[in-house]
Amino acid sequence: MGNRLLSGKSALVTGGARRIGCAIALALAAEGADVAITFLKSGEEAHQTARAIESLGVRGIALECDVRSEDSVKAAVAATVGQFGHLDVVVNNAAVFERSPLDRLTVAAWDAVFETNARGPFLVAREALPHLRATEGRIVNIGSLGGSHAWADHAHYCSSKAALHMLTQAMAKGFAPEVSVNCVAPGWIEMGENGDAGARFAVRTPMGRNGTAEEVAQAVLFFATGPHFVTGQILGVDGGLGLA
Repeated sequence: MGNRLLSGKSALVTGGARRIGCAIALALAAEGADVAITFLKSGEEAHQTARAIESLGVRGIALECDVRSEDSVKAAVAATVGQFGHLDVVVNNAAVFERSPLDRLTVAAWDAVFETNARGPFLVAREALPHLRATEGRIVNIGSLGGSHAWADHAHYCSSKAALHMLTQAMAKGFAPEVSVNCVAPGWIEMGENGDAGARFAVRTPMGRNGTAEEVAQAVLFFATGPHFVTGQILGVDGGLGLA
């Protein structure tokens, strides 16, 4: 397969069964990493993605994991290290995206979003930390343009992603110098199901279109393979939408 940037490395991608998570997992595998992905409900898709990873000449495993649960996260990290022997890259991608008018937002809905979008990355990073310190590894969190721009009907989502952005910077300080921690913050990413909303965002985006999952994955690859000295950064992948 030639000289691949992540040959001999291993990665864990949460929520890697489909969409952006799948693109990230495949991009890491294409650069030579063995990749474990986690899923909660998308079991069939997860196993398909694991097979696609293996088709790239590396090892791929799909692990059922609820990132809200300490025990579930511990089991997934242990299974990854047990299979691959070490852990070099963690991508905290698992997330939920929900809409609710702010004046009708329930406590249950608020908590459910924060449990996955903020608590989940914290739990995964904390559990993976000893293994990442041993390999001078990397953590890449998947944030959002919504973490820095307020969307009134997505207040709980935006707040959770803002928390993740701050957590990224706190972890970058706390986990240094062994582990670098960065964040990729996508704007509107085209998934083939965005409809009229996608068209509206494309018009507002300076680059004249929405992003792709593969472009998000390439940004993750930068943090996974680039200078270890780069840490605490939040990289927007939004075609300039955040400037509009």
